[in-house]
Formats: sequence, structure tokens, C-alpha cells
Amino acid sequence: MNQKRVIIFSGGSLSVDFLNEIQSNDFIIGADRGALFLIEHGLHPDISVGDFDSVTNEEKDKIRSMSGNILSCDPIDKALTDTELAFEIALKEKPTQILIIGGTGTRLDHTLANIQMLKLSLEHHTSCMIMDANNCINITNSILEVNRIGYTYVSLLPLTLEVTGITLKGFEYPLTNATLTMGHSLGISNRLIADKATVSIQDGLLLVIQSKD
Repeated sequence: MNQKRVIIFSGGSLSVDFLNEIQSNDFIIGADRGALFLIEHGLHPDISVGDFDSVTNEEKDKIRSMSGNILSCDPIDKALTDTELAFEIALKEKPTQILIIGGTGTRLDHTLANIQMLKLSLEHHTSCMIMDANNCINITNSILEVNRIGYTYVSLLPLTLEVTGITLKGFEYPLTNATLTMGHSLGISNRLIADKATVSIQDGLLLVIQSKD
């Protein structure tokens, strides 16, 4: 089966290091200031989307001229954030994976909204993760493979009130048929002991967050 990946560069915390994540056949979406970030580093988004209220008119003109396509929306009469608009476009591409870069930052409300948005990827049977310099955030409602990719810790946080039947393999602190309840910290700061580990659950939604200081 052909693998297709969409990378969204949003307007949160961005680092030039993540430009190395881009592969030649990736479909690239720039969301608001994330589009400007790409263009300022010599890249041309396949599509740029947003209200562009965080860029100047001159910068918006640059985004318009350097993007394969542009979807501009009114900053007042829109129901979705720029990142969710980009996410909806990504889903229409029917990818096997979506990677969101710049989806976290100083705005905690936007960060939490983007993390909750991962739930939509499960509904579309599409792998999706959010990455920044210190975190890689995944979600699962069944089985998730966790690869060693340079982060120190792996934490498990319920996105539903309760997650049951949790079994960990390849972790320093394994679990078998365990339950995690929202509001408790039992799943924080585990570590991998293998290059590939697995998290499996029976019921609920579970965030799997690789992180480092």
C-alpha cells in the first residue's frame, strides 16, 4: 500500500530542526504563521490556510505568491482554528499519517485544542502525532507502537474519564490489564527499554506522550 504523509506547520513553537522531517513526497500545509515560517526557509507549502491575522499584509502577499494554493478565511466569521482548518484539509488527502509541527506553544488553549483534535484522527483511521522540541504526542484507542526517537520519558494520560485494559511491553515499568483514571498521575514518566515498545488498551482514549526536558 502506498504511504502518504501530510505535515502541518502551524503557528506555535517552531524550530528549523523540524525542517529535516520533510521528505520529498510529503504534502505540506502551512497554517497561518506556519506558512510564513516555511517560506522564509525556502520551502513552498502545497497549500497555506488561515485568517493570517498574525502576519503583515506584505507577509501575506509573500505567502500567497509562494504557496501552491491558499485558503484564506475571515478572522471573525470562522468556527475553527487555523490548525483545525489545516487538519480538515489534511484528512481530505486521505493520508496514512499526519504530523503536526508548531501545534504547541505559549497559548495553552490552542495546545489543548490541538491535542484533543487527535481524537478525530482515530475516527478517520489515520495515524496522527504532534511534535515539538520536547514532546511527541500520540493517541490510541487500541494498540500503538512506540519507537525510540530521542525522547527520555513516555507518559500515559487518559483522554477519557477511564482507560481500561492497559498493557505495556518494552517499558521499564510494565503494566498488564491496568486501569488509568483521569486526574491521577500513575502513568507519568515511564521509560522505554527497547527500540520498539507497544501500548495496548481495551477501552477508552489514551494519550501517549514522549518527552524530554
